[in-house]
Amino acid sequence: MRAQDSATPSSAIAVADPAATPHPTSSAIPPVGPPATSSTGRSGTVLAGLGVVAFSLTFPATAWGLESFDPWSLVALRSVLAALVAGGVLLAARVPLPARRHWAGLAVVGGGVVVGFPLLTTLALQTSTTSHAAVVVGLLPLTTAVLGSLRTGERPSRAFWIAALAGAAVVIAFTVQQSGGALTTGDLYLFGALLVCAAGYTEGGRLARVMPGWQVIGWALVLCLPLAVAGSLVALPLEPVHLNAHGVLGLVWVAAGSTFLGLYVWYRGMAAIGVARASQLQLAQPLLTLVWSFLLLGEELSAAAPVAAVAVLVCIAATQRAGRRAGRRSRTVRSGRESRPARS
Repeated sequence: MRAQDSATPSSAIAVADPAATPHPTSSAIPPVGPPATSSTGRSGTVLAGLGVVAFSLTFPATAWGLESFDPWSLVALRSVLAALVAGGVLLAARVPLPARRHWAGLAVVGGGVVVGFPLLTTLALQTSTTSHAAVVVGLLPLTTAVLGSLRTGERPSRAFWIAALAGAAVVIAFTVQQSGGALTTGDLYLFGALLVCAAGYTEGGRLARVMPGWQVIGWALVLCLPLAVAGSLVALPLEPVHLNAHGVLGLVWVAAGSTFLGLYVWYRGMAAIGVARASQLQLAQPLLTLVWSFLLLGEELSAAAPVAAVAVLVCIAATQRAGRRAGRRSRTVRSGRESRPARS
């Protein structure tokens, strides 16, 4: 019997063309939307939640850092230390340079979350308490969700937006109650911080779909290193330094904890569950910061805080439920399309 006479019919075997397979850092970005599986969604939510816990300690740590450093020195040193940590990790892992087309996005991440947000919030904390600043920044989830929808094409459901707006309304009402209805110079700094940070989160969440989240923040920090070194060289001779334990611990946390580790898990979570859905987890951040401010700084915790906390948690649960529903609908639609027989 010849090989050609075998009873098994011959068929063409599809072999993937290596040239057609996108590189992990390719600009071909996977569709932005709900996670592919429920387990991915759960792990993404946990990672983003860990990022929120890390971020909630940023303002108290910054207040501690201001005991030893003035604002410009603190921000510059924070960026230098975080960039050295990130650069060491990238070097140890022998990570190749990102594609040239990704550097503009990394610059947005660096300008927003490495330079802009730390600088503006540190300036605000000179005149605002950490608890007040935390509540104003509670508008960040809605700001990020809006920018994320515009930038990445995500289309959250109506239920999601209703819950997100409700959460923002709770935060705004709490802010007005805390401040007596008057805006301060610190508030203007904080509103500016909202915009630049939301832009950095959105762009970082988009890039985290084509490269690991730790590489996104790592390369953004390395990109900002020359500016941070220059800022340190200018600021340190001009601003007095009074080292103490609080100041050093605050600097170390905002550099390694908030800026590198926090953003690493945050971007991984955003890549898994989407920018809009992850952003709403940050509704809990102001309330966590209030707790840390009470425990670490001795700031007064108002009677309205527990009420606001419960309301915000309800809104978070609603946004996450709406996101899971959207994910299930999306998977059902995709499954139906894949199982539909092809037309001859």
